[in-house]
Amino acid sequence: MLTHILIQDVAIVSRLELDCAAGLSALTGETGAGKSILIDALGIALGDKADAAVIRAGRARAEVVASFDLANCPAARAWLAEQALDDDGDCIVRRLIAREGRSRAFINGRAASTTQLRELGDRLVDIHGQHAHQSLLRANDQRTLLDAYGGHPDLAAAVAAAFRDYRTLDRRLTELEGAAAERAERLDLLRFQVDELDALGLKAEELVSLDQEQRRLSHLGRLQEVGAAVLQGLAESEPAIEDQLRGAAADLSELETIDPALAEARELLEGAAIHAHEAAVSLRHYLDGLDLDPATLAAVEARLAQIHEFARKYRVFAPQLPDLLATRRAELATLQQADQTLDILRGERDAAWTAFGAQAARLSQARAGASARLGDTVTQAMQQLGMTGRRFAVALEPLPAESAGAGGMERIAFLVSANPGQPMQPLARVASGGELSRISLAIQVATAECGSVPTLVFDEVDVGIGGGVAEIVGRLLRRLGAARQVLCVTHLPQVAAQAHHQLRVSKETLDGHTHTRIEPLDAAARVEEIARMLGGTEITRRTRDHAREMLDRARGDGAS
Repeated sequence: MLTHILIQDVAIVSRLELDCAAGLSALTGETGAGKSILIDALGIALGDKADAAVIRAGRARAEVVASFDLANCPAARAWLAEQALDDDGDCIVRRLIAREGRSRAFINGRAASTTQLRELGDRLVDIHGQHAHQSLLRANDQRTLLDAYGGHPDLAAAVAAAFRDYRTLDRRLTELEGAAAERAERLDLLRFQVDELDALGLKAEELVSLDQEQRRLSHLGRLQEVGAAVLQGLAESEPAIEDQLRGAAADLSELETIDPALAEARELLEGAAIHAHEAAVSLRHYLDGLDLDPATLAAVEARLAQIHEFARKYRVFAPQLPDLLATRRAELATLQQADQTLDILRGERDAAWTAFGAQAARLSQARAGASARLGDTVTQAMQQLGMTGRRFAVALEPLPAESAGAGGMERIAFLVSANPGQPMQPLARVASGGELSRISLAIQVATAECGSVPTLVFDEVDVGIGGGVAEIVGRLLRRLGAARQVLCVTHLPQVAAQAHHQLRVSKETLDGHTHTRIEPLDAAARVEEIARMLGGTEITRRTRDHAREMLDRARGDGAS
């Protein structure tokens, strides 16, 4: 609910801060005092269009800051979390309107767009009257409200989920069927490519082996030349390295009898002679095995050329050819099974439609019962609100199968006969703002326990009524305030007396400038304000007694 609002330099408000409480709060004051400024400012904070015209004369910018407690507003908490704008269960919205330059908006201290403000505002505040945020005029919200009133939101969610399942399968089937014309041509191409790549027979390890063999064969001359030279030095020259190592070891062996410290050097030389001998044997074996046949090199190079030609043809690197073959083979298998897949998918799609239809039929039946009850309840409330002979109904218009959707098999509309004998019309076409406010009040009272928006604002809901009807309006608003926070701009003492809290709006002139003030009233001040609303400028003792009686009766009715 709304807990605090700050208004700075909006219209004739220089600066105003107000704490807001739960229950019904009535805003009262003289005509022209600016009672609607609070509502207008709240609308600005929640994304209503605003330009430099709203800025107080002589000021560069206007600012509105609204704070909300989201403890009982899961929809707003979920939206904030989804937008990464959440802040421990509270919400502060700030809007700056600049005379020059761009206006700015913030949610919990982070920059936000006006679209985001409106989306959040739809979950926080409903303003009824000739203003925005009238969710009761939106078809989707009417459907949601009816389902909540009927106690079947879970069934509605199941219908939406069933339809999404059907649509997913239907889209997939459509895509596959749309590709059927290209399927035969693609199959021929895939068969050719798989056969060609199969014939190439390239394995991942072969390419590495071929590269190594190609390098070896192309350097056979140098391998033989250097290998023979090393062998010559090791074992076939005079003196050979092997012989020199053995001679040196023998010399140290003789000296070792004189100094045993030479033993380590002698052992290392003997080992070196052995390794030199083994190296010479290995080199002889290697040189004997060298194949100088040019045909072998040509065959290796031809195979490599074939592989790289395939790589260029398929526009991949040579090492990727085995993976390409696997991919093409898998696609070929999928297309070859496409007929079977299409048949299975058609069956799944049809089964999903049947499941959706069964769920939607249950929902339609539940909605039919709820719509009749809601229509009767709201119609009765309208009679109490001075709208004698006028009726309210919820129309369920069956949709053709191709138009059914996540909302079910019918279109839902709130209809009103605004005058006796006139045909039912959609609620959105009701011309009178006052009548729309009272009809909205009747709907809100009927659905108070199932509505999700925590704060309701009624702007002059009492236009055109008086007497006993006004008191009924006040009682209905008070009853609604027991379930949700309600702010009401009113001129009628019968409505104001029913409020849990009363705020007086007044206009004053200071230093040649006009200012609007809003102040909460205590018990004594409420008596004076109700008396003013009853008796005009001349307030008598009898008027005060009447005002006190009205307030006492409102508290004594237990309507809170």
